[in-house]
Amino acid sequence: MFLIKITLLLFFLISPLKADAIYNLIKIPNLKIYEIKTKNKLKYFSATKPFRLGVKKNITCSNSNEETLKSKYKIIYKNLNRYSHEFLKKINLKYIVLCEDLSISEINTAGIPDSEMKTLILDIKFNKNYFERSIHHEIFHMINDSFSNIFDEEVWKSLNKKKFKYAECSTCTDKINLSTYNKTEGFFTEYSKSTASEDMAEVFSYLMFDKNIVEEKIINDIILKKKVFFLKENILKIDSKFKFDD
Repeated sequence: MFLIKITLLLFFLISPLKADAIYNLIKIPNLKIYEIKTKNKLKYFSATKPFRLGVKKNITCSNSNEETLKSKYKIIYKNLNRYSHEFLKKINLKYIVLCEDLSISEINTAGIPDSEMKTLILDIKFNKNYFERSIHHEIFHMINDSFSNIFDEEVWKSLNKKKFKYAECSTCTDKINLSTYNKTEGFFTEYSKSTASEDMAEVFSYLMFDKNIVEEKIINDIILKKKVFFLKENILKIDSKFKFDD
């Protein structure tokens, strides 16, 4: 085991790191190092050309130009730097892959989390109106994948009105709008109504990105207030030092 760790360390010390060595780490082809010396020890890779993933090769993403990478990396780094190395270890996140036009079965998505490979793929060309918030949305999926026992969906569902029902999956519904509701009634966005896990991820994203909206909406929305309390309480079970504020 010690020799394996030393070998992996050498991979990161040799510049540039070969694409096949990166592939051995996270099973994604056509990548190169973008940045590995970060405060919270996240390692960033970028696509050198388009790639396909999955058993059915239905996950696709393309490479970006250096100018786009540079501008979007600053935004991503700023947001992800809010998570400590200790917290990231707990949620099994170590590698960030930067690419654009990310899709699953031709359905565009902001990100694809993979706890098993400790990797989060981010679409740096995702809708600019929701780009930063979507980063935290995807982080919650990493959290939920690692601590699904804490974020009980049945408990979450019980917070909604009795007649409300989520869809069976996030891709089998037309509820995809990410704009903030003027009148929330238990949900920040239309997409929140797709599935319980997406609803949790949306609430978490607002907690991390726009606390002013959260404070404004929960004043007259008891359901959202309960959801916010549920998430905060359980995130702190994972890490008592976790901070929702910048």
